[in-house]
Amino acid sequence: MSDIHDTTDRAPAGAGPAPRGTTTSRRRFLKDAAGVAGGAGLLALGAGLYAKQASALPATAIRPPGALAEADFLAACVRCGLCVRDCPYDTLKLARLGDGVATGTPYFEARDIPCEMCEDIPCVVACPTGALDRSLTDIGEARMGLAVLIDQETCLNFLGLRCDVCYRVCPVIDKAITLERVHNPRSDRHAMLLPTV
Repeated sequence: MSDIHDTTDRAPAGAGPAPRGTTTSRRRFLKDAAGVAGGAGLLALGAGLYAKQASALPATAIRPPGALAEADFLAACVRCGLCVRDCPYDTLKLARLGDGVATGTPYFEARDIPCEMCEDIPCVVACPTGALDRSLTDIGEARMGLAVLIDQETCLNFLGLRCDVCYRVCPVIDKAITLERVHNPRSDRHAMLLPTV
């Protein structure tokens, strides 16, 4: 039988025998190159996602009282966790990889555990770098988050029923959210108390 179907690597004529174990098939080379390219692509994708995650806060994440503007806060915060340690209500937590917040920085989610607006502001006092502004001495002046009425169709007050849950649970009652008295067009006799931000 002829060796037409022989697929072993051969050295060019006159090149002499190749050293044992140094020949590489084209298939092996392409397989290795594809593996390296795929690994580099995944690494670049991961780095890109991490960079995006570290530059913006998700809508539900709120920085502690007195936090500087986000870019300044990220530059000043050394991720020591002292503000988290000194929070008496365990509201603050340090971000972990995948939380959507720059890893190691303090934040809280008001829907889970709201800031209780401590009068002595222990988180600000604990901050060694000024990432939490020490000039904040009145917790009522803290600007954290923004109350938003997401959907009027599911708000009981807009349906003509009495509810004041959002108003009552807000730590700055009558400041961030108020209840506005309006005429109820459905019953034509009763008033509705609509939450107003």
